[in-house]
Amino acid sequence: MIETKWYKGNEDTKDAFLIRREVFIKEQGVPEEIEMDDQDETADHVVIYDRHKPIGTGRLILVDGQYIIGRIAVLQEARGAKIGDLIVRVLVRKAFDKGAQEVHLHAQTRVQGFYEKIGFVPFGEVYDEAGIPHISMVKKEDVAGCCHK
Repeated sequence: MIETKWYKGNEDTKDAFLIRREVFIKEQGVPEEIEMDDQDETADHVVIYDRHKPIGTGRLILVDGQYIIGRIAVLQEARGAKIGDLIVRVLVRKAFDKGAQEVHLHAQTRVQGFYEKIGFVPFGEVYDEAGIPHISMVKKEDVAGCCHK
């Protein structure tokens, strides 16, 4: 059974951080001091559970009036089950529920197509973030239907 839970700030980030450490730090080699930042303290974190086991996470932050989703991570054994799609859609929905006019993200270029399928549009030039090529993307409307297709 898939379950979605929300956490605010540092309320209870252990499951979200467990997933992020596994995916970003161990798999992708992102330094922990870059991955875990002070924006976690004010973020809305979502964690997806399968039979009470945390399998995916993401966060929503507000920076200078701009809603930004990020830190989207799914454990390797749960990939291919549309968990990433679910995470992005619930984060987009949360942003628009909070009053967003648009939602931004910094996508790794290798997964740009995944975000485009959800309605994000790339803009600007490719740039390096933690040694990984990224592209800025924006979505100017809420998701149609939520959340798992």
